[in-house]
Amino acid sequence: MRFRLACLPTWKLCASDAPRSWNCDHGCASSEESLKNPLAWVSISLFALGLLGCTSSPGAFSGVKGFEKEKYLGKWYEIARLDFRFEKDLNNTTAEYSIAKNGDIQVVNRGYNYKKSKPAEAIGKARFRGSDTVGELEVSFFGPFYGDYNIIALDSAYQYALIAGSSTKYLWILSRSKEIPQETRREYLEIARNNGFDTTGLIWVEHNK
Repeated sequence: MRFRLACLPTWKLCASDAPRSWNCDHGCASSEESLKNPLAWVSISLFALGLLGCTSSPGAFSGVKGFEKEKYLGKWYEIARLDFRFEKDLNNTTAEYSIAKNGDIQVVNRGYNYKKSKPAEAIGKARFRGSDTVGELEVSFFGPFYGDYNIIALDSAYQYALIAGSSTKYLWILSRSKEIPQETRREYLEIARNNGFDTTGLIWVEHNK
């Protein structure tokens, strides 16, 4: 489970330390209701993405050029991520993007806490940091707090995406389906490593619901 995801979950302030934060036990959300709050979930995931409120460095990663936002809209499955406390114990994580009435991109992150046996959800908003033809956005789940969401790899059919936050602590692999081809997996892992990410720490998300 950024777009400069704002503490989205954090999919929460520092939580935003990185596009999808679901966990309320760390001071981000005090109740189950908070997870249903637009600022809550992806807050987590991309929350995480967002996340970047504490130590962000905008522009650390370059997004893809020739980006077409209409093709990116819709539902994505989180295939892998560098874990962080806001997405801890979450599987079946997804992110869904749509155009809001004001023209911003609405982000709805969902997941399932397998230890607590309950679903989690967070709603946020994303906007481009510059041109809408470059995959560099920022996402917010908490008011004015935004986190980087950089699409650093994307196939021509908009089926697979590699997302980086503001630092090498935040990385996501997304897919339109619950699985990703081995060739694409190898390619994205190589791109991530070339950008300084330690891919040995990736969590490969289970989708069984």
